[in-house]
Amino acid sequence: MVPLRSESMALESGELELGQIGPKDRSSLLTQVKGLFKYLGPAFVVSVAYIDPGNFGTNIAGGSKFNYALIWVILWSNLMAIFLQTLSAKLGIATGRNLPQMCAQVFPRSANWFLWAIAEIAAMATDLAEFLGAALGIYLLFDIPLIYAALITGVVTLIITGMAKYGQRVVETIIFSFVAVVCGAYFIELFLAKPDWSAVAFHTVVPSLPGGEAVLIAVGMLGATVMPHVIYLHSELVQYRNGAHSERKKLAHYRLEKIDITVAMNIAFLINAAIVIVSAAVFFSQGIMVDSIEEAHQSLGPLVGSMSSAAFGIALLASGLSSSAVGTMAGQTIMQGFLNFKIPPVLMRLITMAPAIVIIALNVNPIEALVMSQVVLSFALPAAIIPLMLITRRQDLMGCLVNRPIVNYIGWAITSVIIGLNALLLYLTFTGGV
Repeated sequence: MVPLRSESMALESGELELGQIGPKDRSSLLTQVKGLFKYLGPAFVVSVAYIDPGNFGTNIAGGSKFNYALIWVILWSNLMAIFLQTLSAKLGIATGRNLPQMCAQVFPRSANWFLWAIAEIAAMATDLAEFLGAALGIYLLFDIPLIYAALITGVVTLIITGMAKYGQRVVETIIFSFVAVVCGAYFIELFLAKPDWSAVAFHTVVPSLPGGEAVLIAVGMLGATVMPHVIYLHSELVQYRNGAHSERKKLAHYRLEKIDITVAMNIAFLINAAIVIVSAAVFFSQGIMVDSIEEAHQSLGPLVGSMSSAAFGIALLASGLSSSAVGTMAGQTIMQGFLNFKIPPVLMRLITMAPAIVIIALNVNPIEALVMSQVVLSFALPAAIIPLMLITRRQDLMGCLVNRPIVNYIGWAITSVIIGLNALLLYLTFTGGV
């Protein structure tokens, strides 16, 4: 996405220093609150990728097959996501560039071609989940054939991304509205499902992996929750508000962005946990292992009521449309950053939607495609995380926002966990353990 630098200059430097205002002055406190709201936005756009239809696929599969046992995966994945999105935002604020641009500056051209190829594969896997989800939502709600639902999805996505010409704030408002719809829909689902909250609390904090297939689902959950394409995108989105050049202003901007990330990502966590909880409470409790999103939608009606199945369809549609738009924005950032190559949004949309159209045309089980797309994303994660860690630890590039030693330790630990889980998944797959 092209940075809206002219709009960023409209934010006066005083707004970046709101954290300096004394709390005893009521008018100053009000000014702080207003200023904070001006900085809420980038993380909400990013958070959409963490509640996309890929999450629906993996979380429904996890809940229906393993009850509440995998909720802890959602919690730890979300903590990793908060950490990585914070690093991405910090890189953008400190350098005034996005992660792909910094990779192009720091690494050899051959390495950048490799990183770009991995990022594009991840973008396609992401778009597969998002596009399929939106098309399924239209199909389930309005009984429109999937192929036509897919075309409608493509058109609506282009309209959403096209609103960027009116300012990033407009796109952020649209995306936030979609998040609110998903959140409201799953609040209704939780109310109707009546889960066992003591079991939910236990499995949120006590890790377990009941069987080899649970590893596949868990890695899929990780891939669905920690998303490589928005690690690239977040460093771009903060540029809209990045009129700061002094260290003091960069630090103030960073503090406000951390609040944005904390609020948005924890909303995403609650929605993801709700999907697992509802699936466990409704399907696992009845001995039903859900093999498709369509089956999940159809089963909710008789088991819980028509309101539940309608809420599910609405949530899926809102999730798919918004995350598909975010995927297109990320694709532009990746292409322009790594290769300095601009591509029209329409062409980018056509490229990334192609795999989803093929899946629909071949009648492949959508939920299996969704789960496998998230596994692909999990394998693409190191290619985003490792460059992020290498750049944010450099004082000459990051200045006052360079990583502290403890941040580097945590970052490399997270990278090791992700690579280790992927290696385990490969071993189980080729030895027949999954």
